[in-house]
Amino acid sequence: MCSSMHESEQSRRNVQRLASERKELLLDRLRVDGRLVAKDMAAELDTSEDTIRRDLRELAVAGLCRRVYGGAIPVAPAAASYARRQEIATTSKHRVAVACLELIQPGSTVILDGGTTALEVARLLPHDLDVTVITHSPTIAVALVDHPAEVFILGGRLFKHSVVASGAAAAEAAAQVSADLFLMGVTGVRPDTGLTTGDVDEAAMKRTLSRRAAQTWVMASEEKIGAASPFPVLRLDEVAGIVSDADPQHPVLAELARADVRVLQA
Repeated sequence: MCSSMHESEQSRRNVQRLASERKELLLDRLRVDGRLVAKDMAAELDTSEDTIRRDLRELAVAGLCRRVYGGAIPVAPAAASYARRQEIATTSKHRVAVACLELIQPGSTVILDGGTTALEVARLLPHDLDVTVITHSPTIAVALVDHPAEVFILGGRLFKHSVVASGAAAAEAAAQVSADLFLMGVTGVRPDTGLTTGDVDEAAMKRTLSRRAAQTWVMASEEKIGAASPFPVLRLDEVAGIVSDADPQHPVLAELARADVRVLQA
């Protein structure tokens, strides 16, 4: 009987090890390809689709991927806390911010979104640049206290995850402004899911701000290319372009090019 129990326990451990190895392979495939199809992976690993779907469900619950019809796509790392996001891809965000400065014309009015890439833009704004900045982020406003730019703050309920104003009051305030340019942050950029973010109210606020600007450009550091979050913001054809420092050979950038989406390389 003891021998039987030992064999049963050993069998259970083997199953767990195989499942763990399979999940690591699935995550590696996501990192490389930016998407996986359950049916294809089941055939490749000689297992059932139900097994792959179960693995993907468990990975999604752990926050390691996002399930979509037929498979999975990478989860956006930008869904982390604001403090944690300030530590993610800082060099990448700096490159994107530098490129965004090229879009800001002297004498223009710019809506600057919240988030860590937008904060880098605010910090890098040349002091001799004549510009008016509209923002719903108190963090951005404070970063511009010593800058000669005229700064207007839109108020509302504070969404602490991104440190921005949101809700009805913020949307009403946004409806009263107009701008030449909106530099918008998102947490995911994919041709199939479009531009996405992690909060439904934040997504609505971004749409409202986009409607108030003549042009909207998306700030997308490399970790956001190919990732996706739950809530859609805009379609790719609704913005002027994407500012990104992702490798020009990135498969998602190639898809964007085929879809005639303009990409400003940072």
